[in-house]
Amino acid sequence: MSTRIYIPGDAAAVACGADEIAEAIAASAKKRSKEIQIIRNGSRGMHWLEPMLEVATPKGRVAYGPVTLFDVESVLDAMLGDGKHKLSHGIADEIPWLKNQTRLTFARCGIVDPRSLEDYKAHDGYKGLAKAIAAGPEKTVEEVTNSGLRGRGGAGFPTGIKWKTVASTSADQKYIVCNADEGDSGTFADRMIMEGDPFVLIEGMTIAGISVGATKGYVYIRSEYPHAIATFTDACEAGRKGGVLGKNILGSNYDFDIEVRTGAGAYVCGEETSLLESLEGRRGQVRAKPPLPAIKGLFGKPTVINNVLSLATVPVVMEKGAEFYKGFGMGRSRGTMPIQLAGNIKHGGLYEVAFGITLGELVDEIGGGTASGRPVRAVQVGGPLGAYFPRAFFDTPFDYEAFAARDGLIGHAGIVVFDDTVDMAKQARFAMEFCSIESCGKCTPCRIGSTRGVETIDKIVARQDHAKNLEVLEDLCNTMKFGSLCALGGFTPYPVMSALTHFPEDFGATPKLPQAAE
Repeated sequence: MSTRIYIPGDAAAVACGADEIAEAIAASAKKRSKEIQIIRNGSRGMHWLEPMLEVATPKGRVAYGPVTLFDVESVLDAMLGDGKHKLSHGIADEIPWLKNQTRLTFARCGIVDPRSLEDYKAHDGYKGLAKAIAAGPEKTVEEVTNSGLRGRGGAGFPTGIKWKTVASTSADQKYIVCNADEGDSGTFADRMIMEGDPFVLIEGMTIAGISVGATKGYVYIRSEYPHAIATFTDACEAGRKGGVLGKNILGSNYDFDIEVRTGAGAYVCGEETSLLESLEGRRGQVRAKPPLPAIKGLFGKPTVINNVLSLATVPVVMEKGAEFYKGFGMGRSRGTMPIQLAGNIKHGGLYEVAFGITLGELVDEIGGGTASGRPVRAVQVGGPLGAYFPRAFFDTPFDYEAFAARDGLIGHAGIVVFDDTVDMAKQARFAMEFCSIESCGKCTPCRIGSTRGVETIDKIVARQDHAKNLEVLEDLCNTMKFGSLCALGGFTPYPVMSALTHFPEDFGATPKLPQAAE
């Protein structure tokens, strides 16, 4: 019997040499006349251990990492022998960082062969779709609504409400659009799903299509994700051959197919209406609302637009039931959230856990503090347009409303950590500069306000009319926040004002005492 060895094909592992290690493992096994089977799985999310190799044993899969080319021979010796090695972490599922998670959306990621439909089904895949087909569209929408599932890409809008709106709108054609334009700094969960468990996204989109009466879906993937594009495309082809995409899905009367579209690198196309413009072959510019995309979206038809993580969570909601899913979390934030830890952090990676865990637990305990060993000064949550929180806010529970109460955003749940060497005035300036570069140019507050914002911050730091320019900056931020057509201009004030509020000394003000936690 051959030995099964799992080597991630995830972009993070590949960047660390996983492809070369896979070739070296295969060559060494051949040289030894040992029969092995190499499976290119997805990443388990412990990025400081990548490439993390696993070998199947009677007790479970044993993990080794981070493995380099210099370790190949000795690691293979251990895999084929007694398992002892300095890079061994024991049974992968027992590693505390993995064991302490609540993996619902990411239950299969890193475990299955992402291109194998059979492997996906063997790990409870398509049970959710089967239940949705049996329940029918109306009850499926009701189940998703009752689960409390909210959008995982922005403001946390209830997923079921979107579906209800599209389902109740009459049209000869409807669409499901998956927003996989993951452009926020410190985020990689969408990529990990598409590279490590693409069938869960396909299943989620199919359930959405059946629920609202859509027969066609589009996945808009950013061009910077070639591995995700290739893996997801292969999975779609396997799905068509396996009867879970195309005509008469799972032998039912429902039809649904998916087309992959590649973005052209515009950050603003992460905004849903700009994405629709790009899908239709036009320049990515924000549309004025109303009409909402749920009423008049892609090609003028009713359209469900959801993030990758929202759609990838639908199968477990349908399989386990709404009551099971909403049993996790706090307040109106139900279920789990795949949280991405990045920046200056010791243990960076993906950690899925129920809503309610505090920011401090995530950064200090799970993340292990800074990689530099210096004190944490600030964390930014929600991408480049998210607010900067000081250590005084580390008691904030990971919850949409709790973050909003402190003028913050969860967004796509990317946490970027900074130590005490960071210059927060430069970070604020970067937010304005980023907005000015990425603006689609359609609305004045975003287009002009961000440019004036860069100039004003430069004047503040240079101590030119300090007090007056601080007033100008605050006024600019208010204008952008309430006057911009979309979240690009509307959210830019969050990093700027939070940096100014919590770290005024970096803008030339007299240092103030740390703000007490509420």
